[in-house]
Amino acid sequence: MSLVTSTCISSPLEGPLDYLEALRLTNRIYARLVGRRPVFDRREQYYEGKQPLSFATEEWKKANAARYTGFSDNWTRPVVDAEGERIKHTGLKLGKGMDAAAEKLWNQWLYNEMEMQSSQGFVSSLITSRSFVIVWGDSNDEPTITWEHASDVEIEYDWANPRIRKAALKTWADEKLEYATLYTPDQVWKFQRSRSMSKDDKESQAEQAKVNAVSEGGWVPRQLADEPWPLPNPIGVVPVVEIPNRPMLRGDPVSEIQGVMPMQDAINLLWAYLFLSADYASMPARVVLHQGPPMTPILDTATGKEIGKKAVDMKDLAEKRLLYLSGADTSIDSWDAAKLDVFTDTIEIAVGHIAAQTRTPPTYLVSKTGMSNVNGEGLKASEIGLVKKTLEFQTFATPALREVYRLVALAMGDQQLAQATRLATVAWMNPEIRSESQLADALVKKKQMGYPLEYLMEVDGLDPLEVKRVLAMAARESEEAMSFGVQAAIDSEAPIEPTP
Repeated sequence: MSLVTSTCISSPLEGPLDYLEALRLTNRIYARLVGRRPVFDRREQYYEGKQPLSFATEEWKKANAARYTGFSDNWTRPVVDAEGERIKHTGLKLGKGMDAAAEKLWNQWLYNEMEMQSSQGFVSSLITSRSFVIVWGDSNDEPTITWEHASDVEIEYDWANPRIRKAALKTWADEKLEYATLYTPDQVWKFQRSRSMSKDDKESQAEQAKVNAVSEGGWVPRQLADEPWPLPNPIGVVPVVEIPNRPMLRGDPVSEIQGVMPMQDAINLLWAYLFLSADYASMPARVVLHQGPPMTPILDTATGKEIGKKAVDMKDLAEKRLLYLSGADTSIDSWDAAKLDVFTDTIEIAVGHIAAQTRTPPTYLVSKTGMSNVNGEGLKASEIGLVKKTLEFQTFATPALREVYRLVALAMGDQQLAQATRLATVAWMNPEIRSESQLADALVKKKQMGYPLEYLMEVDGLDPLEVKRVLAMAARESEEAMSFGVQAAIDSEAPIEPTP
């Protein structure tokens, strides 16, 4: 990246750090990362369906838990996916006469494959509660944008004004070493240390890259031969932006599944109880009254005389279905198979609670409660909570994406464009899912009201490049239609040849 300096909007650290200050700041931020990694890992494991059996008594666990290891009736995933599939950033609008500048920024979004990265990042924010975006530059002075996991990146905010980023730390690991890069408005400090935890070479590379180290210190400078250390920050601001999920005013962002996890544990336990009951009591059971266990005689092989008795093998009774009983008072009775719907009904109620608490439509969770004989309008009304929750996410993500675009402009060295992005309009896909016919009908009515074509295409969900292409096609068709009309008028005024 070019080392041409840019004007720093604010420098809360009051100038460059020295080595010891940078090291202390690195250790302090890293400690927060280590503290939250187990929490985020657990949330992601629940999303993947890796859920331990909880709430059972120790006696029950000793006798039965091993039988249900690996089973889960995973409801955390649809809670996240229902919202995640409605979140998509579709474009950027700047001020009047800045369409070319907006297109330049959008091109950088596409060059960095941010359609794919943002989809992963938004889902990660919903699961863990946050994710991060880092903007930097490559060797050709082109902006690079990477979406980062919350276990690898953390921001140090100003204590008085949490909107100001004082510093940020990015960490990662390879086979032997762990790396840390500390970003401040003026400098970039690069450190490394030996990896403190072993890894399993049989695991995927993504799993091997996870570091859950709890050790502190040990960082040493990581200096490349062709760059100074520390590296000056040419952007002039901390180039890391947090993408939070519904942050609290005096607290952290919220995970969409943190409140679902206890209910998920209860559902898994109920299924385990149901399976156990089905195993033991799903078949009708019989009982013999006033009679001891059936016995069979033991005969002497030489004389054939009875020398004793032994109990009949229960397996033989079950397979051969033949039993002789003696005794005047002997009788046989039975009881019906266990009723398992008590478990399924409770599970249904638990799933309904998840739907209500997370504002997830019952149709996503296959809940029968309140969804019998519901028409299309009723189904649409059931999704209002999910739509509002998605719009709420956009409320917090929009300023973050504006800041990402501002960092991209600063990385390109364009101060004027960076200033314009602060008032940019960030476009999103409509979170309300409608059929093609419903959407087309709405667009036609808006057109009749006088809405321009460009706006209607944005409502239709087209990205800026596609809008530009369609407008060009419409203009070309209009010109061709006008040319055809002029030619037709000329032909109609041609002199008529007299008939011979």
